[in-house]
This record gives sequence, C-alpha cells and structure tokens, in this order.
Amino acid sequence: MTDAEWAEVRPLLPVPGWLRGRGGQPEAYCHRAMLDAVRYLVDNGIKWRAMPGDFPPLDRVYAFFRRWRDHVLVREFHDRLRGRVRQKEGRDAEPTAGVIDSQSVKADAVVGADSRGFDGGKLINGRKRHVVVDALGLLLGVMVTAADTGDRAAAKVLLAQVADAHHRLELVWADGGYTGSLVEHCLAAFALVLAIVKRSDDTRGFVVLPKRWIVERLFAHLMRSRRLVRDFERRTTSAEAMVYWSMTMVMTRRLVRSRLARA
Repeated sequence: MTDAEWAEVRPLLPVPGWLRGRGGQPEAYCHRAMLDAVRYLVDNGIKWRAMPGDFPPLDRVYAFFRRWRDHVLVREFHDRLRGRVRQKEGRDAEPTAGVIDSQSVKADAVVGADSRGFDGGKLINGRKRHVVVDALGLLLGVMVTAADTGDRAAAKVLLAQVADAHHRLELVWADGGYTGSLVEHCLAAFALVLAIVKRSDDTRGFVVLPKRWIVERLFAHLMRSRRLVRDFERRTTSAEAMVYWSMTMVMTRRLVRSRLARA
C-alpha cells in the first residue's frame, strides 16, 4: 500500500483483542505488512509458499489470513470500507437497492468433489460465485458453491444473509435466471422486491442492459486479481475471503482517487 492508501485503511481496521483488554499477546508484525502480504498474494496469484521474503514469515501471514477468515474480520473490514466509499460518493452508508448475479469459474485440482460441479450452461467444471452488489457496484455479499448449484436455490440463502445484514435493502435487480417462485419468496420472506431485467427477444448482438452491467463490472474487477481467475481454495470460506480481499483493494484505490480529486 502507498502511504495515502494506508492513511485511508488504518482507521477502519478491526481492533485486536489485546487492545480491548480481552487478553492475548500483542502481534509481532505490523498490520500494514500483513495486509500487504495478503494483498500481494491475491493480486499476483502466487502460492502461499512462494511468498517473497520481504514480507513477514509465511506461517505468520497465513495465520493472519486464517484468523481474519474464521472470525469474519475481513468482511468487517470490507464493510467499513464500503460504508466509507458510499459516504464519499454522497450516498447513505446503508444501501436500499442492489443487483444479484453469479459467475462460474474453473476449479483447481485441489478443490474436492464435495464443493465442485459442472455448469452445463457455461460448460465449466468448478465453482460458482453468487454475489449481491449495491448501486455503485460495491459488494454486499458473496457465497461460493459448486458450479452445478442453481442460481435460484443459492439466491434464497444469499439474499437471506444480505437482507439480514442490510435492513434498508428494498429492491434487487436480477436477470432471467432468477424468475419463478423466487420473486414471491423474496417478497414474503424478506420484504424484498426482486425485479427481473430481461433481454428483449428482438435484440441482436451485444446490448448493455439496465442495472445488470453494474454487477458485471464487479466480475471484471475480480478477474483482475490473478488469484481469482481460477478457484484455488480447498474451502469455500477461503474462496469467499479472497473475493472480499480483492474488493478491499478496489475500494482503497477508489478512496484515494476521490481524495486526490477533491484536492
């Protein structure tokens, strides 16, 4: 991170337990060095054992990543960044509208048969990332499943999580794959309007559809992180954490650009 990025990030970091009087020992390495190490891995797609010697020892970096994954600290950090970005853009910290979609990616050989499948529509053997974003294209929630999991089945679980975390959410746009009973289920269970944005039958060639391009832009951001071009994680929770890490980098740069624009 640059000094400007660190200045934006530092106030939003989760406070360690030993600083809150909950016991434990002070951490041996600076959070900035740890964040840089994990960001380097996500951005460049290296193996954990290929971590450059400029960073803290591999076992300490992985322990940091695992702790933030298991205690949901990476999502907490991500959500604080998202709220900061929304406020800088003149929006309320909590969104009222979102967009849902999914992305299938090939899985590495380390991914077990219990969490991988074949997506017949995309002809991909691997996993599927189900995401909900706000109107600015910032991530609200992600769930990683086998690629053969249906969009509507996954959306019921993901939208329940997102609606529980974001109580002001009222409207979610989706493509034609989310039609059917899911629309009534969202309205009855979550008081959430699921609006289907369909492609016209008369349309020929590539056409940018309203609202749906917002979530496609997020997928484009994810594909710029080499670790996310394929799914290399044994656990789906690790795959979800990698998505959150990737988006923290995107939002940090966005905050710095907005600061420079104001200056």
